[in-house]
Amino acid sequence: NKESVIRNLLYGTKLATAFGHSMNNGYLPDIFGQNMYLPSIFSGFGIDYSILQRGLYTDQLQSDLNFVWKSPDGKSVKANNIYFGYGPGKFLAADEAYHKERLIPLLNSLAEMNQSSNHLLLPSGGDQVLVRTQFPAVVKQLNENDQQFEFKLSDYETFMEAAWKDGDFTNVIEGELIATQKSRIHHTIRSQRMDLKQLNYQIENKILYRLEPLAVIGGTLGLSYPSVWLDQMWKYLFDVHAHDSIGGCNSDDTNRDILTRLGKVDRTVDALLNVVKKQLTKAICNQLGKENALVFFNTNTKPFTGVAQQVVFTKSATFELQTLAGNSLPIEMIQQETVSGGKQIVVTAEGEKEVAVPGYYRTVIKMHVENVAAMGYETFLVNEAVRALPATSKTVDTAIENTTLKVTFNAGQLKLNNQLSGQEIPNFLRFEDVADAGDSYDFSPLEGDQPIYLDQVKLLSVDKGDLVQKMVVETTAMLPNHLDRTTRSQQSTLVTIITELTLNQGEAMLRVKHTMNNACMDHRIRVLLSTGISQVNHSFADQAFSIIERPVQSVRMKTWKAQGFAEAPVPIYPLENFVAVSEAGKTFSTITSALKEYEILTETNELALTLFRSVGLLGKDDLSWRPGRASGINNKVVYTPDAQLLKELAFDYAIVLMDQPLEAATMFRLTDGYRQHYTSYQSQSLNSYEERIERFELPYPVREAKASHSLFSIDNDEIFTSTCKQAYDADGVIVRFFNPTNQTQSFTVASSVFTNQVETNLFEEKQMDNKGLWTIPAKGYCTLKLS
Repeated sequence: NKESVIRNLLYGTKLATAFGHSMNNGYLPDIFGQNMYLPSIFSGFGIDYSILQRGLYTDQLQSDLNFVWKSPDGKSVKANNIYFGYGPGKFLAADEAYHKERLIPLLNSLAEMNQSSNHLLLPSGGDQVLVRTQFPAVVKQLNENDQQFEFKLSDYETFMEAAWKDGDFTNVIEGELIATQKSRIHHTIRSQRMDLKQLNYQIENKILYRLEPLAVIGGTLGLSYPSVWLDQMWKYLFDVHAHDSIGGCNSDDTNRDILTRLGKVDRTVDALLNVVKKQLTKAICNQLGKENALVFFNTNTKPFTGVAQQVVFTKSATFELQTLAGNSLPIEMIQQETVSGGKQIVVTAEGEKEVAVPGYYRTVIKMHVENVAAMGYETFLVNEAVRALPATSKTVDTAIENTTLKVTFNAGQLKLNNQLSGQEIPNFLRFEDVADAGDSYDFSPLEGDQPIYLDQVKLLSVDKGDLVQKMVVETTAMLPNHLDRTTRSQQSTLVTIITELTLNQGEAMLRVKHTMNNACMDHRIRVLLSTGISQVNHSFADQAFSIIERPVQSVRMKTWKAQGFAEAPVPIYPLENFVAVSEAGKTFSTITSALKEYEILTETNELALTLFRSVGLLGKDDLSWRPGRASGINNKVVYTPDAQLLKELAFDYAIVLMDQPLEAATMFRLTDGYRQHYTSYQSQSLNSYEERIERFELPYPVREAKASHSLFSIDNDEIFTSTCKQAYDADGVIVRFFNPTNQTQSFTVASSVFTNQVETNLFEEKQMDNKGLWTIPAKGYCTLKLS
C-alpha cells in the first residue's frame, strides 16, 4: 500500500532526524521493481537523490548511470543506477591480482557508462557481512599504486552531491521500473504465500480506512487518540514489509514469525476498533436516553449510501431498525441463530449460585443506509417488533440481478449481462490449473505441461431478497497431486471450488468469493475472466495515486535469452487494488482483495488473476524463466512445505462492467465502496463475545455525544483520501488527498470543527496556508494539516 511506504519513511526520517541526521537519499538497493511514485514520495520528504539497482534496461540509461527519475505528478529526484548491484566493492583489496584482474576492468566498465561525469560509484554493501575496518588502509594503498583513478572512501550523499554538481545529466526516465535485463524482478512473487499477503492487506485496510479515521473522529469528541498503540502496530508491519518478508520467500520458520506479527497486529486493531466504537456509542446512548442503538460510522471523506452487513443481537426473533425520526430502515435477514444465554455466577450470603440466563438471537442482516455524513456517523434504534423480519429466501431461479448486472446459470456455465448496455459475456468465469516447477521467488512453467481448465459449474443455490441476491456454484476437478521432478504426478486429488456471486441493490459490481481446500502441491491456480473486449492491447491498473497503462505483450520476450537477461520479461504485472481493460465505449475491470498479480491472455482476451501458487522449495537453479543460480540461499536445498498452502483458502474480488471508456475517478470511487470505509456498533447487553474485547470493562471519558455528527467533508467527487490520522507531533490531523484524473482538480474542506488548514509535505512540515480552496495537479496529491 502506498501509505505503508509513506508511513515507513515518516517514522524513519523522524527518528533519524531526532538522532541528528536523516540521509538525503532514497536508497533502493534490492527492491523487486520500483513504484512509479517513489520519486514523488522521496521529494515529499525533502529527499533530493535516489540510488537504485533493479528495474532498468540498459538502453534507458543512454550514456550515463545518473539520470532524472520522474513520477506521473511531475515531481522528480536525481538518481543513480548501481549497475553492478550494491556489492561490487565488498571485497575491495589492494593486492596486484585483485587490482589488475577485477578492480580495473570493473572501473573501466563504469567509466564507459558515465560519459558525463568523472565520479564513479563502487558500492561496497552486502548481505550478512561485517563492516570492513580495513578499507581506509586499502584505499590509501590503492591511491599509492594506481595512477588512473583516485579512490575515496565516501558515502552515498557525498557522492551524489559531487557527481550532480560537476556533471550535466539530462536523461529523464519516467514511471515504474520493472525491467529484467540486469537484475531479477521476480514478477510472480506477488502470488507467493498468499496467506501472508491477504492478512497484510486486511490489516492495512482496517488501520488506514477504519481505525485511524474513526480514532480521529473520537479524538475530536474527547477520546484519547491511540497513538502509542498505532506506532507499535506500524512498526510491527514495517518488519513484515521487508521485501523477502512480504514476498514470502523465506524459510517456513521465518514465515511463521511473519504470521505471528501479523496476527498480533490484527488482534490489536480489532480491539482498538471495539474500544473506540463502544466508547462513542455509549456517549451517544447516554444523550439519547436509549440503550439499544446501532451507530453506523462513515470513515470516508464523502457521504455514504449503500448496503452494509451488520450483526444484531435481540431477545426476540423479529426486530426493526429505525431512524431517530421514526422511519424504518430497509433491512434483510441473511442468517439467524438462537444463542444460549448460559449461566451466570451470583455471589450470595450462602455462597456462589448458578443462575440461568435467557437465550437470545444473533441475526446477520443487510441494511441500506442513506447519506451518512462524511467522516461522521448516524444513529439508528433497534426496536424489537412483532411483524415478520424481511429475509432472503431460496428460490428455484437460475439467475440473480440488480439494476446494473445479471448473472445466469445455464448448462454448467455462467453468463454475465450488463443490464444498462445489453452487453453479454457467455462463460465469463473459469479456472486454470498448471504445474509450478518454480520456487518461493518465481513461478516456473513445466516443459510439456498442458493447462487443466475448470469451466463447468454446478448450481448449488440461489437466494433472493430486496437488498441482496446471491448465487452459489461448485466447480470440481481431479488435479495432479504433486510434481515428480519433470512430470506431474499420475496420482490425482479431488479439488472443489465453491464460488459465491453476490449482487447488492444499487451497487455497480458483482462481488465474487472463491473458497477451496487446497490438497495438491506444486501448482498454480488462476481465475480466467472473459472481458468482453474484442481487442486488448493495454491493461490499466492502479499504482499509488493514479493509473498505470501497460502493454499486454512484451516486445522483449522473443530475444531475452539471446540477450542474456537475468529473467524473462513476462507480461505478468502487479496491481494495488484494481485492473481494467477498455475499448471505445466499453470497460471491464476487477477490484481485488489482496490479489496482486494479473496477466491479459491475448489469445482469448481473458483477464487472468492469480489466486495462489503452491511450491515447496525456497530456491531452485535454472528455472525456465529465470536461468542461473537459485535466488535466496545458494548451494543448499531449503524445503518449505508450509508454502504449499495445504489448507482452506478463500479469495475475494469484484467485477465491474461499464458502457463507457475507462475513467480513473470512477474506478477509485468503486474501490472505496468495495473496500468498505465504514464500521458499526450495536449497544446491547445480550452478547459479550462478538467483538474483540467486549467482555472488558472500559472507562467512558466522554459522557455524552450527539446522535449524528460530521467532522469534515470535501466537495469534489474526483478527489480521494488515502489517509486520515493524527499528526506525528499530535498537533492536528493529517489528511492526504489525491487526484487520479488527467486534469487539475480543486476542492474545499468544509468543517465546523477545524478552523485552520495548512498544507504540509510528507514529512508533515508546513508548506503554505490557504483560505480554503485547494488545487491538486493531474495524478498528484496534497497533504493537509487540519486543526
